Parts: sequence; C-alpha cells; structure tokens
Amino acid sequence: MAITNVLATRNAVKLDGFSFFSGKPNHFLAQRLSLTTRRVQTCCCYRETSLKAVTPFMMPDSETKSDTEGIGIVRFLTGKSYLVTGATGFLAKVLIEKLLRASPEIGKIFVLMKSKDQESANKRLYDEIISSDLFKVLKQMHGTSYEAFMKSKLVPVIGDIREDNLGTESEIADKINEEIDVIISCAGRTTFDDRYYSALSVNALGPGRLLSFGKDCKKLKLFLHFSTAYVTGKKEGTILETPLCIGENITSNLNIKTEMKLASEAVKKFHGSEQIKKLKELGIERAQYFGWENVYTFTKALGETIINSKRGKFPVVIIRPSIIESSYKEPFPGWLQGRRMSVPLILGYGKEQISDMWGDYQSFCDIIPVDMVANAAIAAIAKHGFGDVPELKVYNVTSTSHANPLRLGELADFSHQHLCDSPLTETITKDLERMKFHSSLEGFTSSVSNTLAKQEIEMNTGEGKGGESHTTLSIKGKRKLNYFVSLARTYQPYSFFQACFDDTNTRSLIQEMSLEERKVFEFDGRCIDWEHYIVNVHLPGLKRQLFSERSS
Repeated sequence: MAITNVLATRNAVKLDGFSFFSGKPNHFLAQRLSLTTRRVQTCCCYRETSLKAVTPFMMPDSETKSDTEGIGIVRFLTGKSYLVTGATGFLAKVLIEKLLRASPEIGKIFVLMKSKDQESANKRLYDEIISSDLFKVLKQMHGTSYEAFMKSKLVPVIGDIREDNLGTESEIADKINEEIDVIISCAGRTTFDDRYYSALSVNALGPGRLLSFGKDCKKLKLFLHFSTAYVTGKKEGTILETPLCIGENITSNLNIKTEMKLASEAVKKFHGSEQIKKLKELGIERAQYFGWENVYTFTKALGETIINSKRGKFPVVIIRPSIIESSYKEPFPGWLQGRRMSVPLILGYGKEQISDMWGDYQSFCDIIPVDMVANAAIAAIAKHGFGDVPELKVYNVTSTSHANPLRLGELADFSHQHLCDSPLTETITKDLERMKFHSSLEGFTSSVSNTLAKQEIEMNTGEGKGGESHTTLSIKGKRKLNYFVSLARTYQPYSFFQACFDDTNTRSLIQEMSLEERKVFEFDGRCIDWEHYIVNVHLPGLKRQLFSERSS
C-alpha cells in the first residue's frame, strides 16, 4: 500500500509533512514520501496489505522447474518431510503454518520437544500448535477435518537439543533417519543476559548435535539453521553474508572447549541464585572480551562456526534475520507470540509513560516481520534442496540494506502517533510526550529519574498526602529506575546501530523466483510500508497479545 493510501484511510497525517496531532514538522514523513514514490516505481512486490487474513491459495500440482516458474518451491515441498527444533517458538510456528498452508501435500513434520512422556508431548502439540490462533486460516481451509489433517502431518518427538542423538529413543530416531528430507534448526535461547552454560549448550553446541544427527539420515537434502543478523558483532559498516570461521573472520584465540570448561566449572562452584548471577556475569564477560555485546549473539556465532567446521560437504543454509517482529500479512497481519524485542520499549512508553530513550534518533532500526523470515527460509530450502551442491550459503533477511530503511526515530514517532489515538490502557488520560533521545546514559538516567519523581508527587497529591517537592525516589521508584537503566544498557548496541546488512544473496534468491512465487512467498523488505506496519499492524497486534496475556 502506498503511503498516500495509508494517509487517506487513517486521516492521521497531512501530506505537507506536518504531523496532524502535533503540528510539528515531520521530516521523516516528508523524506519517506519521496522515497516511497521511488520504491513503488522500481519494486515489483506483492502490494496487497489488507488487514484481513490471507486467502488460501492453490497452485498447480504438476509444477516443473523452469525460468517462468522460478525455483519451483511448491513442487519441492510436495511430499517432503522435515525435522524441526524449537517448533513451539514464535518463528518456527509461523514456518510450520506456512509449510502446511502452501503445500497440503507435504509429508511429515517431526517436531522435537521436551516432554516427560508421549502423552505429555501429544498434549503440548495440541495446546501450543494445533489450538493456536495462528492456524485459523488452516482451520478455515480444512473445516471439520482440521485436527485430523494436523495430526496426520505433525509428529511430536520427545527429545532435547542439549543431548547426544537429540535424546531420542532409538526406534523413533531410526524412523526419522528413514523419512526426513530437510532439518530445520530453529531452537535457541534468545535472552541477551542468559546463563553462560545454558546458552552455550543450546545456541553453540545444539546445532552441531543436530547436524551430527542429520548425517545418519539416508535421504537428507539440506540442513537449514536460523541464526541472527547481529552474529558478527559488528556495529558499523556493511555486514556481509559470509560464513563464520574461527581463525578467519573470528579470532583463533577463541576455543569453544575452553569456554564450555569455564561455564562447567562455574556450575560446579556456585549454587542457587548465586549460580544464576555468576553464570550471567560470566556470559557477558566472555562475550564482550571477544567483541560481542551479549551472550546471545556470541553463542549464536559459536553455533555457526561449529556448523561450518562439521558440515563437510553437506549442503547447509544459514538464515540470519534481524529483529523479528509481528507478521506483516500472513497468515494475518499482526500475529505475535511472547514479548518480542520492541515490547519493553513500547510498554515503558505507552504504559509507564517514560518518554526517554538512550539512543540515536537517526540510527537504523532493522525490523523484519516474522512471515517474511519464514518465506525466505522456505524459498532457500527449495532452491538448495533441489541441488546437491556441497556449500554453506548465508542469507541476511533484513531491512537496512534497502533505500528506505526504518530509523529509530521513526519507530518512536509512529508509536507516538498510534498510542495518542489508541492508548494502551483506559486509565491513561493525558497525552503522551514525544520520545526524547539521549546521547549519554547519564542524561537518560537523570531524565527518567525526574519523570518518576514527578509521577510519585502526582500520585501522592492525588491521595491527599500533599504535593511537597522531593527528588528522592521511593523504593518502588528506585526499582523502576534500575529496570529502565538496565533495559537501556541492554538495548544500547541496537539503539546506536549504524551498520547495514548486505543482502546480495537474498536479492539473488528473490530474482530467481517467479512472479507467482514472489506473491505467495513474499520476503522483499523493500515492500514494507513502515508507517502502515507500525501504526496499523504491529502495535494493534501487540495490544492484542497483551490483552490475551491478561485474559489468560
């Protein structure tokens, strides 16, 4: 949808570049109008951005790979079986939904999950996947036969990525080895300050265990692994789609066995809450020592290096998405699970009314909708699954490499626009202030402290305790301040982010797709209308998710 259509339908912003709700110049909007015009002229994207769920699509059963039919994605998917780790997570569920919707003739999808017994695994599959509202379009497609269809395709497998042979029983392992064509590695611990031992075991060593399992699979065609675009640790310049290798683009001083030994020793030495604290501190310390900002991106980098060293001549694809947020369009706009990266910022702003951010107004905010990540993965699976080329291919699925990237200041402005029109809670009666950006942590901390102090004064006055001026925060106020400062420290690498991601491989993948495939499996970030996405899709989806959490 062109930006003029969004403006016409919402009647929220004037075309002269001034904000309707503030009367202040909106320089980003004025710039984006010209950028959008150029994008519409040059970008061959599927532009339907209805807020309704997508219409179930049908494609010919007898596809053959040709120039006009592109990669032949649906032809590849038909009859293929998969092993998926992390299947109940945000990204994997969207991927599974799209696989089942795009190709009902798909084979089996074996989903690895931790459960005490098969009955528990079956229940977890039903509760977390089959019953999820994410699959409502599939329910409409299959009607009363929906549950039977899902149970015929999804096979819960008791196992653990932290164990050799995935912790599976030999009988089920043999069955998987006979049947699967593709392994999808989607399990991961995403906490930035995670316990070092846990992050190493899952993010670093887990993919290697999965790859070792895959080498026994008789007809396996491809190993696909989800990493992160921030895996290189770079914060400036251009981040290439290059495989990571210790001794080449990672220092040879890094030894994974040494890191695991350090973490294991900490587990033995400390106990209880002290152990958790020490393991978190150790993770941050080791990550920053080697040049990464947090334990998540550091251990994901280690995972990539292990895949690279163990793969031999096996075909491997690594998908590196940036910050994954709610669905842009599929299976319906705004679907979200859990508290994604933007949630604490939006809650702090819209609910707590903390209008401060430690960051650069002009820095890149590389967000990519979850459905585009899933579509890119499926296209890559088909492309590399058709051949038997022993290569490791990396795809950056990101948005800053385009001519029209989202800036952090725009995210703040669009959030302000939406939350003024539609507050997070009914108790908020006053207008939100515009977000203030601070270049220093000291300035951010001082401003937040003053805001919290004013809120406490207003609260006390309202309760009849007097409105005397004070600067000392209550214990609760100090806890809030510490939380916001901790959050600011966590997000600092991203709120000052100035690098952009090269997406040459991803663009080439799009070019190989037919026009029909680009419609059905859209992941061209140039197509994203950022104002529409943030104001009409992402924030409403976030509020639905918060309401669902409160209801449950």
